[in-house]
Amino acid sequence: MKKKKKQAVAVFDIDGTIFRSSLLIELTESLIQEGVFPVSTRKMYKSAYHKWFDRKGDYEKYIRAVVKAFEKNIVGVNESEFNAVAKKVLAFHKNRVYRYTRDLALCLKKKKYYLLAVSHSPRGIVYEFCRKLGFDKVYGRIYTVNSRGIFTGEVSYYELIEDKAKVLERAVRREGLTFSGSVGVGDTESDIPFLRLVEKPICFNPNRKLYCEARKRRWGIIIERKDVIYRLHPARRGKQSF
Repeated sequence: MKKKKKQAVAVFDIDGTIFRSSLLIELTESLIQEGVFPVSTRKMYKSAYHKWFDRKGDYEKYIRAVVKAFEKNIVGVNESEFNAVAKKVLAFHKNRVYRYTRDLALCLKKKKYYLLAVSHSPRGIVYEFCRKLGFDKVYGRIYTVNSRGIFTGEVSYYELIEDKAKVLERAVRREGLTFSGSVGVGDTESDIPFLRLVEKPICFNPNRKLYCEARKRRWGIIIERKDVIYRLHPARRGKQSF
């Protein structure tokens, strides 16, 4: 019997890579606007936001501050109330995507790649966002709820989700995939671990730390600015056709 050919994996970060913002940030802001989180929640990341916005601080510090604010205020929130706000966020932002990465995901899907999404935003909202793009598997932070449907503040599988390389290796092993011909797309230094594992790493609109790593390793760098998409560096191995 002929052995079934393994699917190649294509792994994408989502926030800032496909989605033109952060699902976690948009969700947190909406939870405040809807009165689920108190207005005082913004105080926890206001300073980091302004430093980043004024180019005096980095994005990673800002997003970490938002995560901290989210995880503090999610405790005691009803899951159904949370899901109702998440649906509104998805309905409003469903088309807020980058053309290059959206089209790349659709192209790879047609080529029978296994599409894997890895994000540090809540899994539920990431799953719904990625589902319409044809992703096969989605990893994100899983916030636990108790028997009454109330968020406890605990995060399941925290150590696994924090390490995107471990997530990728786990998915390849469990789903019977292959790294042969594999593609990875990310935008910050948190994506470096999984970009090291794939054959065709793509740094999309990278921040400075990822940009420096890409130059050192001769990874492909793609920039999408307004209606222009251009490449800064050739890929590490061979010529890319996407």
